[in-house]
Amino acid sequence: MPKKIVLPFLVVLLAAGLSACSVMQGTYQKKVGEADTLAKRLAMLQKNHDDLTAENAVLKADLAAMTIQNEKLTTDLSYVADQRDKAVMTKADLDAEKAKLAAENAALVKAREEQVRKVSSTYESLLEKMKSEISQGQVTISELKGKLTVNMVDSILFDSGKAEVKKGGLEILGKVISILKDVKDKAIRIEGHTDNVQISRNLAKRYPTNWELSAARAINVARHLQDEGIDTANLSAVAYGEWHPVAGNDSEEGKAKNRRIEIILVPKE
Repeated sequence: MPKKIVLPFLVVLLAAGLSACSVMQGTYQKKVGEADTLAKRLAMLQKNHDDLTAENAVLKADLAAMTIQNEKLTTDLSYVADQRDKAVMTKADLDAEKAKLAAENAALVKAREEQVRKVSSTYESLLEKMKSEISQGQVTISELKGKLTVNMVDSILFDSGKAEVKKGGLEILGKVISILKDVKDKAIRIEGHTDNVQISRNLAKRYPTNWELSAARAINVARHLQDEGIDTANLSAVAYGEWHPVAGNDSEEGKAKNRRIEIILVPKE
């Protein structure tokens, strides 16, 4: 090949080679720049990942704490609800007990009023039945707090020094019995009382003291009430002798008041 032709050709080849090197260098630089950019983005993403991981750990810890707190609140709420239910039940029980006591009290008041009414009715009937003996001072009838007492001086029932009820005494007892037969909810106690005069020598063998005499009289009255249909289970006889006087024994009038039989209506035990 002629030298004139070769030289230009070499120049062209050299220029082409230089141009190719220049292109390759530009591409390399571009790739290096892209790699740096990617590295920076990767570092940023890693940092974000680390930050999110740390934040997630904090949130998990908070969630665990909130779970524990929620369980405690649930337990506390259950306890409060249980106590509330118990309080409600207790109040309901108290209200029920209060209502029960109120009903029982009302029933007792009613029963008491009924007893008082019956005693008052018996009292009024006895007053009407025995107004003659009452006017003569032979009988007194008293009523106090549901207790009714028929007080009869011994002379209308017994002869002096005797314990057997005389005929006139039986008639007077008959008036009392006609009223007492209708009394079913009371006990009837017969009490014998005397003055303090000692038993005479003639009677001492039969009645050593006034106690025995008062006992015999009370028992005989009780027996007569029994014979006339009064329930024996409601009858009792008590002897007090001279030991429960209602007046002084220093006068004949006082002694006469102390010699007595008392028929008393009292609540059943």
